[in-house]
Amino acid sequence: MKKKKKKGISLRLIHCLLVVGAVVMSSLMIYFTFQLSSSFHTLTATSEQYVRLDKAAHELMDASDHLTEKVQRFVVHGDMQYLEEYFEEAFESKHREDAIVKMSKAPNCKAALEKLQIAMEHSIELMNLEYYAMRLAVDAKGYTKYPELLKSVKISAEDQALAPKDKMWRATELVLGDDYYRLKTQIRKNMQASLYELEQIENNTNGSALELLHRRIFFQFIAIAVQTVLIFLMVWLTSRIGIDPILDAVKNIRSDSPIPEVGANEFRYLARAYNKMYRLYRNSLKVLSFKASHDELTGAYNRSGYDMILSKIDLNSTCMILLDIDNFKSINDTYGHGVGDKILIKFAQILHNNFLNNSYVCRIGGDEFVVFIIDSDKIHHDQIASKIENINKELGKSEDGLPATSISVGIAHGKDASDVKDLFEKIDKAMYQSKQKGKRTHTFYSE
Repeated sequence: MKKKKKKGISLRLIHCLLVVGAVVMSSLMIYFTFQLSSSFHTLTATSEQYVRLDKAAHELMDASDHLTEKVQRFVVHGDMQYLEEYFEEAFESKHREDAIVKMSKAPNCKAALEKLQIAMEHSIELMNLEYYAMRLAVDAKGYTKYPELLKSVKISAEDQALAPKDKMWRATELVLGDDYYRLKTQIRKNMQASLYELEQIENNTNGSALELLHRRIFFQFIAIAVQTVLIFLMVWLTSRIGIDPILDAVKNIRSDSPIPEVGANEFRYLARAYNKMYRLYRNSLKVLSFKASHDELTGAYNRSGYDMILSKIDLNSTCMILLDIDNFKSINDTYGHGVGDKILIKFAQILHNNFLNNSYVCRIGGDEFVVFIIDSDKIHHDQIASKIENINKELGKSEDGLPATSISVGIAHGKDASDVKDLFEKIDKAMYQSKQKGKRTHTFYSE
């Protein structure tokens, strides 16, 4: 019996309720504000000044968040547009510097300015971390044109040695990690402290004037209280069905786990989609795991990889080659297994060098290798013979200190076989014929 999916509240419904609530409460606030307009006339001059300061402080916070968004997008996606937008905000818009200037010119703002400057210092420290992450991403992507400032950023030897993919992962870790958000928290705390100081200054300045508004503010207070209750309810509901599931999802993603299918309908749909992709991803890792499908010594596909390839090939368009090192047991007995291993590594590398495109190299036994040539409608005798001759020439060289060796080879095409088992039997017979001919040769299977 199919399990019935649990339904949540629709975000569309919540959105409609928020709009209706906002319209109602805005209408009430406009009405009470109109009653208070005449009384606020005397407060206009001083209030405007601190409103500007408050706005400047918020712009600093928004600018910091904007920079965070751009640097995170850049290190995740590698799109130069985000890098350009980052530096446009940092050095052209200059919201943060403007906020410092505005507050330094205002009277009685020393305490608020100090908090703001501390936030600025943390912001600079944060930007240095962002520069480092962006430089890692730039190196990983191979970009040559980027701001001069990033060129002066020195990458540690440890990070410089990372592969491009690991550099991107390291850059992402820097701007999404705990240290990064710890600095963000410090910035926000000092900004909140600065805003608090501004609020205190405004309250002290306007204290005497506000006493005249007591009666009308009483009614305004009632409206605000009602609004607060409604906002609290809406925030609680939004957190319950929207924010909390997202936070839990982030936690599960970081711990590499599926996402709980809870919350709003829309989020549940996303969770189901993610969980489906997650399962596919985990299955893919199991199938494509390098260690599970590759030989540790030679780097060629191992027996598991060989079986995987066999299960997926199209016989009608696949040529199969069986290669065996002549007298390999004698080499091991004479020179030792260490030399034998080096010969196997050398042999695998030569195979990879000679069979580049549409080919798979597999080690299926001690010194037995198989090469699959796919997307081949027939055996190209001359090409294969030339490659085998070249392989034997390379194995015959002893400049590397290894003893000269040779190979015996059997070749067959899948369209001449009924199944993969039959195909292997044919190349095995061809291999046996090569051995009978005196080794260091190849045989194309024929009926």
